[in-house]
Amino acid sequence: MSIDPSIVDRVARLARLELSDEERQRFTRQLGSILEYCATLNELDTDGVEPTSHVLALTNIFREDVPGTPLPRDAVLASAPDHENGFFKVPPVIETE
Repeated sequence: MSIDPSIVDRVARLARLELSDEERQRFTRQLGSILEYCATLNELDTDGVEPTSHVLALTNIFREDVPGTPLPRDAVLASAPDHENGFFKVPPVIETE
Protein backbone atom coordinates (compact mmCIF):
# COMPACT_ATOMS: atom_id res chain seq x y z
CA MET A 1 0.00 0.00 0.00
CA SER A 2 1.30 3.41 -0.91
CA ILE A 3 1.46 5.89 1.94
CA ASP A 4 1.61 9.59 1.24
CA PRO A 5 2.37 12.39 3.71
CA SER A 6 -1.33 13.34 3.96
CA ILE A 7 -2.07 9.99 5.63
CA VAL A 8 0.80 10.53 8.07
CA ASP A 9 -0.55 14.04 8.76
CA ARG A 10 -4.00 12.61 9.51
CA VAL A 11 -2.62 9.95 11.86
CA ALA A 12 -0.44 12.57 13.58
CA ARG A 13 -3.45 14.85 14.04
CA LEU A 14 -5.50 11.99 15.52
CA ALA A 15 -2.62 11.18 17.88
CA ARG A 16 -2.20 14.87 18.67
CA LEU A 17 1.41 14.87 17.43
CA GLU A 18 3.23 17.75 15.83
CA LEU A 19 5.70 16.48 13.23
CA SER A 20 8.56 18.27 11.55
CA ASP A 21 9.01 17.87 7.78
CA GLU A 22 11.89 15.43 8.38
CA GLU A 23 9.78 13.35 10.79
CA ARG A 24 6.84 13.37 8.34
CA GLN A 25 9.08 12.00 5.55
CA ARG A 26 10.66 9.39 7.82
CA PHE A 27 7.30 8.20 9.19
CA THR A 28 5.87 8.05 5.66
CA ARG A 29 8.68 5.66 4.66
CA GLN A 30 8.43 3.65 7.89
CA LEU A 31 4.65 3.28 7.75
CA GLY A 32 4.88 2.21 4.11
CA SER A 33 7.48 -0.43 5.02
CA ILE A 34 5.33 -1.74 7.88
CA LEU A 35 2.26 -2.05 5.65
CA GLU A 36 4.29 -3.79 2.91
CA TYR A 37 5.51 -6.32 5.47
CA CYS A 38 1.97 -6.89 6.76
CA ALA A 39 0.79 -7.44 3.19
CA THR A 40 3.10 -10.46 2.96
CA LEU A 41 0.89 -12.13 5.58
CA ASN A 42 -1.88 -12.27 2.95
CA GLU A 43 0.31 -14.72 1.03
CA LEU A 44 0.19 -17.32 3.81
CA ASP A 45 -1.97 -20.39 3.29
CA THR A 46 -4.43 -20.34 6.19
CA ASP A 47 -6.87 -22.93 4.86
CA GLY A 48 -7.89 -25.28 7.66
CA VAL A 49 -6.52 -23.01 10.40
CA GLU A 50 -9.13 -22.30 13.05
CA PRO A 51 -9.51 -18.63 13.97
CA THR A 52 -8.29 -17.82 17.46
CA SER A 53 -8.56 -14.82 19.72
CA HIS A 54 -5.55 -15.89 21.76
CA VAL A 55 -2.76 -18.38 21.22
CA LEU A 56 -3.20 -19.92 24.68
CA ALA A 57 -6.33 -21.46 26.12
CA LEU A 58 -7.50 -19.04 28.80
CA THR A 59 -10.19 -19.36 31.43
CA ASN A 60 -11.73 -16.36 33.13
CA ILE A 61 -11.92 -16.49 36.88
CA PHE A 62 -15.01 -14.65 37.99
CA ARG A 63 -15.76 -13.31 41.44
CA GLU A 64 -18.87 -11.92 43.00
CA ASP A 65 -19.43 -8.27 42.22
CA VAL A 66 -20.00 -6.94 45.69
CA PRO A 67 -20.22 -3.17 46.11
CA GLY A 68 -17.97 -1.73 48.78
CA THR A 69 -17.98 1.50 50.72
CA PRO A 70 -17.45 4.44 48.35
CA LEU A 71 -14.62 6.87 48.95
CA PRO A 72 -15.58 10.31 50.22
CA ARG A 73 -15.96 12.73 47.31
CA ASP A 74 -13.83 15.42 48.97
CA ALA A 75 -10.96 12.96 49.51
CA VAL A 76 -11.04 11.86 45.88
CA LEU A 77 -11.25 15.39 44.51
CA ALA A 78 -8.40 16.51 46.79
CA SER A 79 -5.93 14.58 44.65
CA ALA A 80 -7.38 15.83 41.35
CA PRO A 81 -5.37 18.43 39.41
CA ASP A 82 -8.59 20.40 38.85
CA HIS A 83 -12.23 20.01 39.82
CA GLU A 84 -15.45 21.96 39.66
CA ASN A 85 -18.86 21.48 41.30
CA GLY A 86 -17.93 18.04 42.65
CA PHE A 87 -16.59 16.68 39.32
CA PHE A 88 -13.16 16.19 37.78
CA LYS A 89 -12.36 18.99 35.33
CA VAL A 90 -10.36 17.93 32.27
CA PRO A 91 -9.31 19.80 29.14
CA PRO A 92 -11.49 19.26 26.07
CA VAL A 93 -10.23 16.59 23.67
CA ILE A 94 -12.88 16.71 20.94
CA GLU A 95 -12.16 19.21 18.21
CA THR A 96 -14.96 20.82 16.27
CA GLU A 97 -14.14 21.58 12.67
